[in-house]
Amino acid sequence: MDQDQELNQFTRASPPITGTYTELSGQRKHRKDAVVLARLGKKQVLKRRFGFLSLFGFSCTILITWETVLAWVGDQSQCQGQTPTKLWCSIFQQAFQKAPIAGGQYFWTSILAPKRYRKFLSYITGWLTSLAWIATLATGSIFVGTIIQGLIILNYPNYDAQKYQGTFLCWAVIAVAVFVNTVVSSLLPVIEGLILVFHVLGFVAIMITLVTLAPHGSASDVFQTVLNGGNWPTQGLSFCVGFIGNVATFVGADASVHMSEEIENAAVNVPRAIFSTMVLNGSTGFAMALAVLFCLGDPEKVLETATGFPFIQVFYNGTQSKAGATVMTALVVALAWSAVIGFLATASRMVWSFARDKGLPFHKYISKVDNRNSIPVVAIILVTIIPCLLALIYIGSSTVFEDVVSLSVSGLYASYFVPCSLLLWRRSTGQIRDRSPQDDSDEDLAHPSSSPRPHSQELSGEDQKQPTAQPLLVWGPWRVPGVFGTINNVFACIYIVFVLFWSFWPPATPATAENMNYSVLVTGSVIGFSIVYYFARGKREYKGPLIDREVLSFARHDL
Repeated sequence: MDQDQELNQFTRASPPITGTYTELSGQRKHRKDAVVLARLGKKQVLKRRFGFLSLFGFSCTILITWETVLAWVGDQSQCQGQTPTKLWCSIFQQAFQKAPIAGGQYFWTSILAPKRYRKFLSYITGWLTSLAWIATLATGSIFVGTIIQGLIILNYPNYDAQKYQGTFLCWAVIAVAVFVNTVVSSLLPVIEGLILVFHVLGFVAIMITLVTLAPHGSASDVFQTVLNGGNWPTQGLSFCVGFIGNVATFVGADASVHMSEEIENAAVNVPRAIFSTMVLNGSTGFAMALAVLFCLGDPEKVLETATGFPFIQVFYNGTQSKAGATVMTALVVALAWSAVIGFLATASRMVWSFARDKGLPFHKYISKVDNRNSIPVVAIILVTIIPCLLALIYIGSSTVFEDVVSLSVSGLYASYFVPCSLLLWRRSTGQIRDRSPQDDSDEDLAHPSSSPRPHSQELSGEDQKQPTAQPLLVWGPWRVPGVFGTINNVFACIYIVFVLFWSFWPPATPATAENMNYSVLVTGSVIGFSIVYYFARGKREYKGPLIDREVLSFARHDL
C-alpha cells in the first residue's frame, strides 16, 4: 500500500471547497513556497516577509558572535569550537531541505525516527526546543540589562547596582522586543537588514579602535600564557570546562529554521543564511578574540573590574576615556538588544508550531494567529511572560537563575542531537535516495507522496490514533555527499555529546552549593516532566506533526 492510499484509508473525507490552494492561503506571490509547505501538510498562515539579506541579518544578530566573545572575556581565554559548529550546522542544512517548516528539530525527528518511536521522540524534542528558546530569551534580556548596569558603574563609580534593578532592565529589554515583534512586526525584515549593517560596522569600529589605541601584548602572552582560574588539577580539564564558554558564541543557529514559514524560498535561503552566518560570524568572532587578547593587559586587574564585565574595562584601558568606552559598550548593548528581538521571534514561532501540532497544553489558544498582521500573538505573550517571571529569580539568586536558564545551551544541543543521530542512522542504512532532476519540478511539488511529510492526520471531529507510513526521503540540493557527509555527520554527533557532557560540569573546584552547576538537574527535570506529561496526557493529544487533508488535496491540483 503506497502513502496516498494509506493516507486516504485513515483520513475522513473533507467537505468540498471551491478555489485553489493559493487562494485559500492568501499568498499568490509566494505560490511555490505555499505548495512546498502544503506537501508537508500545513497551510500558509504567516506572511513571507523575509528575503535572503534580511534573513542573513536575522541569523547573524541572533548569534552575535563577536559581541558574545567580548562578554566571555575572563571566563575563557581560548577561541575554539567554530569549525565543529560549522560541521553540525551543515547537518541542519541537509535536514532542513527535507522539511522547511517552523517546527524544526521535532518535525525532522518525526520524519527521521523509526515508526515505533517517532511520536515519542518528536514530542520530547519539541519540549526541549521550546523551553530552551524561552530560556535563551531570558538569558539574553538579563545579559543586556546587566551590561547596562556595568556601563552605569563605569560612569558613576558610586552607583550601587542592585539585582532588582537588573530585573527591571531585563523587563525593559523584553518590552522593546515585544513592541517590535507585534506593533511594527511588518518592519522586522527591514530592521534586521539594518542591524546586519550595524553588526558589521560595529565590528569594524571597535576592532580599529582597540588595535589602534590600546597597548598590545606580545604573541607569547596570547598564545603561551595558560590560565586555570577554576583550579582544576590538569590543564586539559580546565580547557574542556572553559570550552563551553565558546559554545555560547554559536548557540542558536537553528533560529532561522523556526522562521522558515515567513521566508521566501525557504528551502534554499535558510541553508544559505546559516552557512553565510557561520562564515561571517566565525571570522569576526575569531578576529575579535585575538584583538581583545592582544589588548587585554594585566588579566588580574581586568577580571577584578567593578563593572562586572572585563570587556568594558578593556575598552576603558584602551581608550583611556570613559566617553570612548561608553560609546563602544553602547554598540555592544544595541546589538545584544537586537538579538533579544530575534530570540523573541524565534521562541514564539517554535512554541506556536509545536502548539499547532497539539504538543503543548492549551494548544488551541497558543496556536492562534492574528488575522490582521499574521503573527502568533498568543505565543508571543506566552514566551514573554515566562522570562519575565524567571527574572524574578535573579533578584533572590543569580546562581539559581543561571542554572535555570542554562537550558539555553544543554536543551538546544540535546534537541540538535536527536535529529543529527537519526539522520546518521538513515544515511548509514541507505534510506535516503539521491536527488533527481524530476525532484526539482513543479509537478513534484504538487505530489506530497514524493517528499517527506508528517505521519499523522488532522481530522474533522474527534481525533483518532493514526498508523503511519514510512516516509520516502530524498536529499535536498544542499548536502555533503558520500563518505564525507557521513564523516561530517559522525563528527557532529560526537561534538554535540562532548558539549553536553562538559556543560554539566561546575565552573571551578572545589564545587560548593554556591558555585555548583545544576544545569544537569534542570535539563533532566525538563526531560522527565515531558516524559511524564506525555504518558499522562500528551500521547492522547499529540499524534506527531499533523497533516491538513484539504491542504494536501489542493497542493496536488493547484497547477
